[in-house]
Amino acid sequence: MNYWLVKSEPFKYSWEELVKDKWTYWDGVRNYAARLHMKAMKVGDLVLFYHSNEGLEVVGYAKVIKEYYQDPTTDDDRWVAMDIEAVEALKNPVTLKQIKADEKLTDMALVKISRLSVSPVTKKEFDHILKLGM
Repeated sequence: MNYWLVKSEPFKYSWEELVKDKWTYWDGVRNYAARLHMKAMKVGDLVLFYHSNEGLEVVGYAKVIKEYYQDPTTDDDRWVAMDIEAVEALKNPVTLKQIKADEKLTDMALVKISRLSVSPVTKKEFDHILKLGM
């Protein structure tokens, strides 16, 4: 199993919307590195859900329920989508400020490559964020 982080601006698509919808397809990614990460995602992988721009915090986690396929928002076959479903909200969202201040999390891609909308997370990072948030 692998672990990931996806970012969404809450005014575009929030954690609360994912919970209400139960699942969604993750589309609209137009970054080559993020696309490579999406192509590496497998059914059952766990995904931290991060609110970007507003909130700047991990608010819950989801799991991959369908591996990559052609992004339905474009005819350009270079871009892919994948499906995720909500698993659980964090009782205490974990802020970017907390992540940056925590020595166990300072090497996260979220900190090192902050503009990336889909990034890998180690199992230790994933577990530590869940511990902080639960």
